[in-house]
Amino acid sequence: MWRKVLTCALQNHPWRTIAFRRSSTSVSSAVDSMILRSLKDHYLEVSKMAPPPKVDPPSEFSVVKGALDNNGPVLRRSYGDNEEIRVSVMRLANIIPDGAEADGGGDGEDDDINQLFLHVEVSKAEEKESLHFLCGLYPDALGIHSVSMRPKLEPLESNVVTSSYSGPVFEDLDERMRDAFHGYIDERGVNDSLFPFLQAWLYVKDHRKLMHWFKSVGTFINDNRSPIWTPISEYVTQINASSVPALGFNYSSALQTIC
Repeated sequence: MWRKVLTCALQNHPWRTIAFRRSSTSVSSAVDSMILRSLKDHYLEVSKMAPPPKVDPPSEFSVVKGALDNNGPVLRRSYGDNEEIRVSVMRLANIIPDGAEADGGGDGEDDDINQLFLHVEVSKAEEKESLHFLCGLYPDALGIHSVSMRPKLEPLESNVVTSSYSGPVFEDLDERMRDAFHGYIDERGVNDSLFPFLQAWLYVKDHRKLMHWFKSVGTFINDNRSPIWTPISEYVTQINASSVPALGFNYSSALQTIC
């Protein structure tokens, strides 16, 4: 999605060769102005993109506070008397090397959107280790890739793969055992019902990261305070305030936190 936006934006603002007959200072100023004007145009274009419809996670899950600005767990829930389940998510395309296909074919753009990678941690209060599931999540299915035991994670700690044993190849397990593990996490609410929320979550997070990139690069370059680069916070107000809030919080407010 973002690749399309950037491609179109760059095509609409082609770079032109600058004749270096002027002083180095004036050339530098011209280059800076060109970059700042392009960044501002791109920022405004992206800021006007409509957010996804309001999506709430399944009722038994809650959003981890601060998760939008971290790479750790996104959702959490309690299960039974002493279990806690935490779910982290990223796009499968961010894990698979460029040019590789997760399923050997299909539309690359759609695959990027509809294939998510989940890390599920099931922990118990009295245990030092927790049960970890690495899963592929799709609009209508969830598949387990591996099951392992690892040290417990801190509340906002990212799920860094350690050198400890990651368990047997899941597909090599007996079919009844594979089915039992799928039943285990499904009973705890980890299934394709999470897909709509997590897909919208990644959309909002990617949007925030892209707008923050435009803002931070422009602010760094604008050391001469060019009038072309007015404070980005003034442009946040141009976001469509009438859009339906996404993910249970105000979308415009979420974007303003980057300024």
